[in-house]
Amino acid sequence: MLTLHDASPDDADARALLDAYIADRVATWADDSRPYQPKTAPTEQLTPPNGALLVAQLDGAPVGVGGVRRIPSDEGTWFEVKHLFASPAARGHGVGKTLLAALEQRAIALGATDVVLDTNDSLAAAGGLYLAAGFQRVEPFNDNPNANAWFRKRV
Repeated sequence: MLTLHDASPDDADARALLDAYIADRVATWADDSRPYQPKTAPTEQLTPPNGALLVAQLDGAPVGVGGVRRIPSDEGTWFEVKHLFASPAARGHGVGKTLLAALEQRAIALGATDVVLDTNDSLAAAGGLYLAAGFQRVEPFNDNPNANAWFRKRV
């Protein structure tokens, strides 16, 4: 059974999953012209009222993580999805879809008018997930060197 719980970035399961996320991105980085540049959101950005962090468990084992954080915008109250990750063994079990929907709800509860995210087109499954969830591709809203695709959803 898939369950979610709120976590602190300092929580052992959350930290292990965030480390696994970065290791996975480094190992699967598709741009030979430059290395992946790991960036993690500061702890205070992933805790209320600035954001939230969720850990997914499948049959009691931690298998996924994702966060949202408030970011500056002149167009409303924006929350950015950060570090959405399902461990390789858990992929195909709805972890990403469930986390994304729950993160959107956390952002709305914190006052979001829009949920945004950036990604890389090399993560085709992620891009498909975002489009299926109602996100639309938009012009870049940040200067993340690892991103080449930006998405936004009005909530």
